[in-house]
Amino acid sequence: MAEIKVVNMAGAEVGTMMLADSVFAVDVNSAVLHAAVKNYLGNRRQGTQSTLTRTEVSGGGRKPWRQKGTGRARQGSTRSPQWTHGGIALGPKPRSYRTKLNKKVRRVAITSALSAKVADNKMIVVDSIAATEFKTKVMASMLSAIGAGRKSLVVLPEKNEMVVRSLSNIEGVKVAYTNTINVYDILNCDTLVIGQAAVEMIQEVYA
Repeated sequence: MAEIKVVNMAGAEVGTMMLADSVFAVDVNSAVLHAAVKNYLGNRRQGTQSTLTRTEVSGGGRKPWRQKGTGRARQGSTRSPQWTHGGIALGPKPRSYRTKLNKKVRRVAITSALSAKVADNKMIVVDSIAATEFKTKVMASMLSAIGAGRKSLVVLPEKNEMVVRSLSNIEGVKVAYTNTINVYDILNCDTLVIGQAAVEMIQEVYA
């Protein structure tokens, strides 16, 4: 089992903890990570884009000129795709971009993403992330003291309104809980800041 240091909110080392190899030291599967990110981004899409076909554009019911004898190309409607203000041929229509990901694949993706952060020394374990008042300055000081990057994902073991609201004003910082973490957010952040209790909960679920 790998060992990682535990720091407090002031950035001082207060101990160490063991990380389960089955969660934080697996072989990173890039193909599964790609599938998980594609699934997450696709499921976020609304899919409401829509263009008008020639039957949906108003007007164009009258034939613009007679079929023969004008020397011009034959036309049946001014709403054909080749006309200005005409309909769109083969344009996008509302659709769903949702895809399914098997539970086993999702588990491999999460453990691969966590292992990649540990391997790159981009995961910081804090003994306790807490706040006694709604103060952004306190959370900003913590992130600075522990050496978190500009884009940080803070993972909490449970909902804490004071911590969440104190972090919400810091640019580039996102908050997640142990039951809401996803591969995209883990890979997209520079630093994964996670509470010690949250690490234990993740190991209980994925180990």
